[in-house]
Amino acid sequence: MSDICYEDDALSCETRPSWSSRRRRIGVQRCRMSPSEMKQTPAVEDTEGIYKRNKQEEYDFMNCASPPRSSAEGCSEGVESLLLDGEIRRDENNISGENSSVTGGVPYKKTVRETDARPRYGVASVCGRRRDMEDTVAIHPSFVRKQTEFSRARWHYFGIYDGHGCSHVASRCKERLHELVQEEALADKNEEWKKMMERSFTRMDKEAVRWEETVMSANCKCELQTPNCDAVGSTAVVSVITPEKIIVANCGDSRAVLCRNGKPVPLSTDHKPDRPDELDRIQEAGGRVIYWDGPRVLGVLATSRAIGDNYLKPYVSSEPEVTVTDRTEEDEFMILASDGLWDVVTNEAACATVQMYLNKKGGRGGGRRREATECEERKEEKAVGSRKNGKRGEITDKACTEASVLLTKLALAKHSCDNVSVVVIELSRRRKKHVA
Repeated sequence: MSDICYEDDALSCETRPSWSSRRRRIGVQRCRMSPSEMKQTPAVEDTEGIYKRNKQEEYDFMNCASPPRSSAEGCSEGVESLLLDGEIRRDENNISGENSSVTGGVPYKKTVRETDARPRYGVASVCGRRRDMEDTVAIHPSFVRKQTEFSRARWHYFGIYDGHGCSHVASRCKERLHELVQEEALADKNEEWKKMMERSFTRMDKEAVRWEETVMSANCKCELQTPNCDAVGSTAVVSVITPEKIIVANCGDSRAVLCRNGKPVPLSTDHKPDRPDELDRIQEAGGRVIYWDGPRVLGVLATSRAIGDNYLKPYVSSEPEVTVTDRTEEDEFMILASDGLWDVVTNEAACATVQMYLNKKGGRGGGRRREATECEERKEEKAVGSRKNGKRGEITDKACTEASVLLTKLALAKHSCDNVSVVVIELSRRRKKHVA
């Protein structure tokens, strides 16, 4: 324990200098210690010495109004406090994009707000009555992160790709399309969603055709052999969810439906060859729509837009239709699904099924929380809370997954003959996180 050098106690107590001057003198002289004294670290101290030192410190504190500290402790605490303030300041400057600097006094701490949380979602995909599974699903939470001075925004990606002819184009879309959207999103600062999605889908279509030409072998039924691989393609419905927007890009007959205030709001329109505007576009390009077990482009493909299908271009287009919807407090959930569901289940039936199930699992019961005994409440909190047994009434990933499985069972019960893939995304606003 090193000695702290003070002025004469009696003189200092009589003159009573100002608090700031005493603090400066004490602060400067507090850390005076010889190197030999710094190396001395006695392992054991007698209790009598500790008692006397505590009494002396108490006396000094009462007389000089300055809480004495040991020099080693005072120096370490002062340095640690300065370093901590510096680190906090540098972290804040990194977030806001400013140069890091430590100024005198207490640093100004900005409040950084987490503008959104990862949405709860569930996925279910079944082969159904088909021989092969040609659907793929891609989910990438927080695939784009946008930082501003006071907030951090995360964008979430959800996509369903329904392959036809073979599965390799859908698999390729699962691997690459979100990366292309990410590149376009980071390059476009104006967030022109229509152009961004159109460029992404066009690049994906070119990559799919080029990949078929360059890859020599594949583990699929067509084995990339010409002309079989030319008759392969995939529809795509993609949704990007931001804190303020829901962006949906659709190319084909998969569909996205939003449930808002208990009512279905379609966010995409199926591209069927007999749709009036699609029929005109195909005919203007020199193609025909032949009815063979339904309307088909050249009597072959039952959708008028898709990625791939090189042998049907330009009649089959890869250009998506893009919708941008503002998020509201009334948004409940969104359903993305392939045509295996929508061929046999209406938008209203799908939304009513999911809403009924989520309300039951969330304990909302038609707008009113169910009355339950304490035992039932504990069981419900354990099964329905957040992933780590969160608050009762929250919708979880497990509940969304069970709702998506329920829709696939409903489609099979209604004798759907196609692959069925469903993604249920919970969109209700939860309390935002605040980080100081």
